[in-house]
Amino acid sequence: MSEKPQQNVGIRRLANALGWSMKGLTATFEHEEAFRQEVYLLILLAPLGFWLGNDGVERALLVAPLLIVLIVELINSAIESVVDRISDEKHKLSGRAKDQGSAAVLISLLLVVLCWGSVLAGRLST
Repeated sequence: MSEKPQQNVGIRRLANALGWSMKGLTATFEHEEAFRQEVYLLILLAPLGFWLGNDGVERALLVAPLLIVLIVELINSAIESVVDRISDEKHKLSGRAKDQGSAAVLISLLLVVLCWGSVLAGRLST
């Protein structure tokens, strides 16, 4: 009994994964207006977060939620792509899946507001 040789291991697998990830980021940036807006928000707020944060924890509280928004938007876009690929016919479960993905994005944006508000409110109270 012979074993199949593994073709995608080590550095090759990592290189392939990086390529596919970049392809996904590029496609999402090109096709999703919300993702582009959230990238611009990151570009604007991340440097401000690094500047405003007094220490590593505050900087993480200001910057990490911005990255979480992008992660959730990527997942939401993937859900929408799969639903649209399956059928363009309206179906209650398809609508529910898209709405749930959208709700996840909303909650991630609320996390940004909560973290930024908490850090900045702490500054105003001192």
